[in-house]
Amino acid sequence: MKKRVLSGMRPSGKLHLGHLHGVLSNWKRLQDEYECFFFVADWHALTTNYEKPHEIPENIHEMVLDWLAVGIDPAKATLFVQSDIKEHAELHLLLSMITPISWLERNPTYKEQKEQLKEKDLATYGFLGYPVLQAADIIMYKANKVPVGVDQLPHVELTREITRRFNYLYREVFPVPDPLLAEVPKLPGLDGRKMSKSYGNSIFLSDSPEELRKKISTMVTDVERPRKSDPGDPESRCVAFNLHKLYLPEERLKEIIRECREARLGCVACKKELAQAVIDTMSPVWQRRAEFQKDRDTVSRILREGAEKARANARQTMSEVRDALWSRNAESD
Repeated sequence: MKKRVLSGMRPSGKLHLGHLHGVLSNWKRLQDEYECFFFVADWHALTTNYEKPHEIPENIHEMVLDWLAVGIDPAKATLFVQSDIKEHAELHLLLSMITPISWLERNPTYKEQKEQLKEKDLATYGFLGYPVLQAADIIMYKANKVPVGVDQLPHVELTREITRRFNYLYREVFPVPDPLLAEVPKLPGLDGRKMSKSYGNSIFLSDSPEELRKKISTMVTDVERPRKSDPGDPESRCVAFNLHKLYLPEERLKEIIRECREARLGCVACKKELAQAVIDTMSPVWQRRAEFQKDRDTVSRILREGAEKARANARQTMSEVRDALWSRNAESD
């Protein structure tokens, strides 16, 4: 039997190239190697956007369209919405009873996001306890592997600690999941910072060719090369070159480095070439997206069928969990 992988994504807005290269490309590969459960983490979206829940349903639809467009295949992987499987909430509640608060307070992401999102009131139980819900998501399907980048390793380690604690206190119900390290390419946004919707520096998967060309034309290049006649250094100083490395062949990259250093290739022409390369790569994705978009019911059907499969697994797991909890002799109060 194939080992299981579980991964989710919050429906917090449009997906961009960072999501494509950081998550979806990896999912596409994994679905051929593992039994994969990919879910829409709509309850997780509420941890930071609880004031705007009305935006989530449309975000779900658009996000799953992007999944399908880039090649996430419902015939190979189970796609579902977290809130459609109420067992997640039950397991989250039970795990919260055994998870020490100190484990949650030391979570580095908790501290970082509170600092980064000062404009939001994140002094909530849900935000502090989201790693427990995350643990419930993972172990519900007895996932063996959880694909993450290096910066997300503490999340998986906390899930492993919660899993071991449950198995120790009650019964060996869950396998302890291992992180599946993914090499996430560095993908800066238009301004050189990390590509992010909140920074307004993203190239979205749903952008038109015209929008894409316009955005790439504004992308930061070599700030120490104000004129075309000045020699550049794309490998160490050009922000846009990080995108070049993902979309242009190796031989052409070598030529660009040489021409830029010899001041024979200007940044404007270079970014035009980059934009065309991205458009050529994205054209099949846009075409598939348009096909899926013709019938809105397609996404609903795929998620409904995925939820049926996920629910069957979740019900079996929760039957084992309840048996492990309540089969022991109850202690008197």
